Amino acid sequence: MPDVFVNYRTGDEESAATMIARELARRFGAERIFFASNSIELGHRFPTELVRAVEECEALLAVIGPRWAEVLGVDGRPALEAEQDWTRREIQTALDRGILVIPVLVGKATRIDRAALPDGLWELADCQYRRFDHRNAESDLTALGDALARLLPDLGAVDRDARAARERGEAKSRQKPAQDVGHTRMRTRDVEQRVRGGIGNLNGDLSGTFVNEPHGPVNTGRGHQYNAPHFQGDNTGVQFTAGDNSSTVRQRFERERRRSDDGR
Repeated sequence: MPDVFVNYRTGDEESAATMIARELARRFGAERIFFASNSIELGHRFPTELVRAVEECEALLAVIGPRWAEVLGVDGRPALEAEQDWTRREIQTALDRGILVIPVLVGKATRIDRAALPDGLWELADCQYRRFDHRNAESDLTALGDALARLLPDLGAVDRDARAARERGEAKSRQKPAQDVGHTRMRTRDVEQRVRGGIGNLNGDLSGTFVNEPHGPVNTGRGHQYNAPHFQGDNTGVQFTAGDNSSTVRQRFERERRRSDDGR
């Protein structure tokens, strides 16, 4: 059973009706959109199929272009005036059923003139319409599809564009934690490189100034600074500085020890 019946008049904006039907079929599924030239199987009786579809659909789109009321029938009179005109009959059936009828005004078509409509179609002039312009086809088709998805819950449940948008949002939310982990790993590698490189500042959970394998005295800030490792014991004030200055360190250590012995 189709949800949306696309009504149009031959000789007036068939191309717009085709674009609308094709886009809605892509978004909601071809089985949910009735478009006579595509939906009626070969050999099937079109009067029967048209009546069945318009009596079962949930909404009818009346595609109306500038010539919609002017196209002539076989008798030379405006086709809209004939009671057996299929375009007229489809719209009238939908109005009588009380379903959603949406006029889609194409191009230069203006608001529907109630005085130009035959009996039984006057209500069409009161229906809120939507415009469609070939120059803005993409945005106009999207807006029309969004409106139908909102107004018809069964269509909204199978909306392929909405599902794709949700999947993109879910994928983006999954990528964010992965990006955070990657950023943390980069910061960890940066700290490790700084430690291996010598002297620098640690950021993040670690703080302060570090000295790695200095070669000689290093001043890293205000106050007393010592090159690691620094030992302090009974011989207060004795400093041991690691690095290549081993001979100097031994000489200073011996002098301090002798001074301590002489003082006892």
